[in-house]
Amino acid sequence: MAVVRTQIQLTEEQMRFLRMVASRDKVPIAEVVRRYVDRAMADEKPGRREQYARASKLAGAFEDPEGATDLSSEHDSYLGETGR
Repeated sequence: MAVVRTQIQLTEEQMRFLRMVASRDKVPIAEVVRRYVDRAMADEKPGRREQYARASKLAGAFEDPEGATDLSSEHDSYLGETGR
């Protein structure tokens, strides 16, 4: 994993908080920031229920340009053909 240097501006209160967490956890402030960013990223990811809801909206939304009508029962054979 490549690490990118960046510069940010924080309030004094935010910086005090980061220093406190870093001191408590015995890690650099940069590590504390990375952990909080990772947590925020995880919170932004759609949950399994939302992923299924999105996928179900796509089911049947497209037509096969070749007119195949048996995709639901023969999907493995069609997918196998794409690997050839």
